[in-house]
Amino acid sequence: MIAPTIMATEQKPKFKLNYGPHFGMFSNHAKTDEDQIRFAADEGFTAWEDNGMRGRSAADQEKLGKVMRDVGITMGVFVVNDIDWTNPTLTTGNKDHLDRFLKNCTDSVDVAKRVGAKWMTVVPGTCDLRQDFGYQTANVVEALRRASDIFQPHGLIMVLEPLNFRDHPNLFLTKIAQGFEICRAVNSPACKILFDMYHQQIHEGNIIPNIDRAWSEVAYFQIGDNPGRREPTTGEMNYLNIFKHIHGKGFKGVMGMEHGNAKPGKEGERALIDAYRKVDGF
Repeated sequence: MIAPTIMATEQKPKFKLNYGPHFGMFSNHAKTDEDQIRFAADEGFTAWEDNGMRGRSAADQEKLGKVMRDVGITMGVFVVNDIDWTNPTLTTGNKDHLDRFLKNCTDSVDVAKRVGAKWMTVVPGTCDLRQDFGYQTANVVEALRRASDIFQPHGLIMVLEPLNFRDHPNLFLTKIAQGFEICRAVNSPACKILFDMYHQQIHEGNIIPNIDRAWSEVAYFQIGDNPGRREPTTGEMNYLNIFKHIHGKGFKGVMGMEHGNAKPGKEGERALIDAYRKVDGF
């Protein structure tokens, strides 16, 4: 008997923008991390992200980096710093907090090289209620200038992520205009904005005008519909128009899919992919 031929997965057309899924998003179609990346590439995705990449072993990082290179996937962000969601850190000006942050930055350079990443997320942490906001801002700017000195020689970019008050109360960085102000103060190509549209829809809205106003300091986008933080078409946001606008401005970076699946199982994963086909159809 002649053994049946194993058919390769049909390659779907690439999306117009570099949408980046994450591990677990397609786990019903592909079990291993490597196969999830391959599945995404077959479906037309051209990017990937993993917030926890810095916590993986160097061997795993190198393995995953090779898979991404082999299938033409661009690595998006991973998180640089150990974020304390309760106690203030970079806002305080405390040397121990600063030293720990800068060590995270130094360690992240090697991670970025292993996985082929260019962008890395930084969250400055919570407000220090014992200090005036202006002093907190100065402390954060100084920390980011020091971090930029670490990243810039390697062509790497830390992206500052403003987060919404509902999901993450008492955080220092919450608005795009604030991120813009800080990036201008740091004044380095290694310090830019991560524009998470889910967070900003909750915190201030005005998505497209803020994209335009902050454009020179925006290096990365993340996606999630509101309410629910699921894929586009599941909430109130008009992602078809938003994506068309971003594409029209010539954006070539990664659009991280930092959201969950609205439905479970293979059916839910397929519905998510179909939703992206719909909003990418401009």
